[in-house]
Amino acid sequence: MSKAEVESDPNILSTNENGTAAPTGNDNGLTIPEWITAELFVDLLKEKLPEFREIRNFKAKPAVAPGENYATIMLNIEIEISTQSDKEKKLSYMMKIPIDSMRDLMRKFNVFDVESSMYQVVVPEMEQMFRDAGVEVKFGAEYYNINTPSEFGVILLEDLRQYGFKNVDRLEGLDMEHTKCVLRKLAQWHAASATRVQTKGPYCDDLMNGFFTDEHFEMMKQINENLGNMFLSCAKTFEGNGDYIESLEKFNAHYFDKFFRAGKTDPSAFNVLNHGDCWSNNVMFQHDTFGKVKETYFVDYQIPKYGTPAQDLYYALISSTSFDVKLKHFDYFIKFYHDNLVENLTLLKYPLQIPTLKDLHIMLHKHNIWAYSTMTGVMAAVLLDPTDKANLESLIGESEAGNDFKRQLYSNKRYQKHARVILPWLLNRGVLEC
Repeated sequence: MSKAEVESDPNILSTNENGTAAPTGNDNGLTIPEWITAELFVDLLKEKLPEFREIRNFKAKPAVAPGENYATIMLNIEIEISTQSDKEKKLSYMMKIPIDSMRDLMRKFNVFDVESSMYQVVVPEMEQMFRDAGVEVKFGAEYYNINTPSEFGVILLEDLRQYGFKNVDRLEGLDMEHTKCVLRKLAQWHAASATRVQTKGPYCDDLMNGFFTDEHFEMMKQINENLGNMFLSCAKTFEGNGDYIESLEKFNAHYFDKFFRAGKTDPSAFNVLNHGDCWSNNVMFQHDTFGKVKETYFVDYQIPKYGTPAQDLYYALISSTSFDVKLKHFDYFIKFYHDNLVENLTLLKYPLQIPTLKDLHIMLHKHNIWAYSTMTGVMAAVLLDPTDKANLESLIGESEAGNDFKRQLYSNKRYQKHARVILPWLLNRGVLEC
């Protein structure tokens, strides 16, 4: 291996003269582990690129700005190689590793093993189901196996940005076209997973239950009650809260028990494998030269959960749509999703009765707690201006700094603009009834 080029940016890790890497830190406290070296990639490159000869340059650097990822660190791995014919080639990968302070939580919820299994087993199986039906459907980036010293392993993916994929601006939200693209892809995903369970049997327990197990009840309750109490405190300052604040106070006292019950799957109902974290930063779009969406991919499969599709629908539509379409076109979006769901269930020969649009609306009404949990949870993170204080430790912790961060989530003007129209909408749909 030749000497890697020297980088002056302290956020970038490069190979040294001996081909190994040195840990670097930045002002946000991020330290790139010293075990992330060029040598880790040699076997992969030999397997994937028969013309590979040697790595000439290697860089590892943060891939997203502070505040865009809460529980993990995304690194961009840039590798320049030489080939057997003496040509140079540049490669780019995305690597996900855990944040040090979140290691115990990662271990408890087994999230890296779950995501690895999703990329290696579940996603390819869904794509093959469509292929067998004569349609080519792709859900996300290619995953690569790589051995590392990390106790959690890593999630290593192709860098979709090199093919023009990008996220929308989360602060602006998904417009009509991008929302429909997300719903079309969700309908394909849901149809494949529903058909798979009915024809091949259930997924593993981690996917069937998610976090909603008795083992996790107390921890989840503490986290949700802390967030709920802070939200209620801020909601009391919202302009025009007179119509709903009394109902909200009563509802907040019983919210978590109702939410936890909603996480239990009714085996007699229509169920799907929810993506579980379908918000704008976890969807990437590829556009043509005219700006029209060509392809939509999901990323981040850490918290999938089998159950009602109401979970993903509320999560995506409440958290990530633009203010102008969020509620105005909500019922239209449900109809659009249902049309695509029926089309894909039919294509995949779903063996049971396909739910009607009326059935879907009944599901949404029965499980409307997901709308409230989304508004008080991920929507607040989506609408927050970028800040290096945005991390999972601040979100779930009870420190003074954590409380300040949670207060910032619910008191900023952008969040309040959305929440002030959603709360009356929830009230009128009966969501805030105890």
